[in-house]
Amino acid sequence: METSSVSRPGSLSVQRIRSVSLRGPLHSAPVGTISLAIGEPSFDTPNVIRDAMLKALASGATHYCDQFGLMPLRETIASDERRSRRRSITVDDVLVTHGASAGLAAVILGVVNPGDVVAIEDPTYSLYADLVAFAGGTVTTFRRNQNGELDADSLHDAVRSARLVIVCQPSNPTGAILSSSDWGLIVEATRINQSLILSDEAYASLIYDGNAFTSILDVPGLETRGILCQTFSKKFAMTGWRVGYLLGPSELIAAASVVHRTFNGSVNTAVQYAAITAISDAQPDASRMLMEYAERRVVMEDALSSVSGLEARTPAGAFYFHCRYADSRDSTGLSRAATAAGVLVRPGREFGPAGEGHIRLSFAAAPEDIWEGIRRLSSVLDMSTERE
Repeated sequence: METSSVSRPGSLSVQRIRSVSLRGPLHSAPVGTISLAIGEPSFDTPNVIRDAMLKALASGATHYCDQFGLMPLRETIASDERRSRRRSITVDDVLVTHGASAGLAAVILGVVNPGDVVAIEDPTYSLYADLVAFAGGTVTTFRRNQNGELDADSLHDAVRSARLVIVCQPSNPTGAILSSSDWGLIVEATRINQSLILSDEAYASLIYDGNAFTSILDVPGLETRGILCQTFSKKFAMTGWRVGYLLGPSELIAAASVVHRTFNGSVNTAVQYAAITAISDAQPDASRMLMEYAERRVVMEDALSSVSGLEARTPAGAFYFHCRYADSRDSTGLSRAATAAGVLVRPGREFGPAGEGHIRLSFAAAPEDIWEGIRRLSSVLDMSTERE
C-alpha cells in the first residue's frame, strides 16, 4: 500500500529533492563526541567584527535595507574585488545574500529551467544537486584524473548540452584547486553552447604552500557568463552570521536577485555593517586563522600517517582531507561506526558516487580534537581489520 503521499507530504519540487538528496542532517556533536565532520571554523568571529555589529545596532541599524544589499557593503565588495581583478566591477554586479547557500540557490533557481542540464564535479558539495532538482533540472557529472586534473573527456561529455556548469574551488571535499589549464578546458568545452559557469569559492582564502589560485573573475572568456559565489563564513569565521554575495554580469545578478528577494528578502542590516568591517579591518585576523589552519593541516597529516588503512592527497586548499579507506563497509556504515566510537566524520557517498570508499575529515577542529578524533577513528578501522 502506498502511503508516501500521506507520510511524506510535499510539492513535486520537494519530492524531487528527496529522490536525489545525499545530504545528511546537520547536528551538534553530542557531549563527549568529537566532530571532524562539520566545515566550521573552531574560532569565534573576530572581536572587531562583533564590535561593529553592536555599534550598528546601537546606531539604529534595525530596519530593512535595499534587497540587493546595503549600498556601502556592495561598494566595499566591488572595490575590494576590483583591486585584484582584471575586469571592471560595479555595484550592479553585486548581490548580498543570506550566506553562500542562498547565493547558490538564487543563481541555480534564477537561470535553470525544468529539463535543463547542469554539470557538476563528482565528488563535490551535495547542495548543488539538490538545488538542481528543486529547479527541475538534470545533473551530469565530470571527474578528475589520477593526477588531480580535470579529465577532458569526462568534462566534454558532461557539458555538451549544459545550461550551467558548477565548480567548487578549493574543492569541498578534496581541497583541489582549478589550475589555469583546468580553466582553459572549461572555457573551451563550454564555448559552443555558451554555458553559464558558477564558481563557489567559499574557501578561496584558505590556500596553502603558495599554491596559485585563479578565481573565475580572472578567467578570460567568462566575463559575460561567469558568476562568483562567496561567503564571509570561512575566511572570517562568520558561519552563524549568514552573509555572502554573488558577483557577475549585471543581468545575471538581476535574475538571481528576483529569486533571492522572493525566498529571503533583504539580509540583516546590522550584519551587513559588520561585513564591511570584516573586509576593511579583519584581514589580519583572517591571516592569523589561515596560519593556524596550515598548522592543523600538518597535525592531521601527521595523525593520519600513523593510521593503517587511510590514505589521502594533501589538500591544496580548504580544510578537509578526503580519505580513501581500506574497509569492507560503505562510507555511511563506516561513519556510523565512527559515531559510535565518539567521532563524527562525513561519509564520502554524500559528495557523489565517486566519493564512495572515502570519508571527509575536517581540520577546522582544534589540534587536540584532531589527534583524539583520529585515534578514535583508528580504533574503528582496527576492529574492522580484526573481523576480516
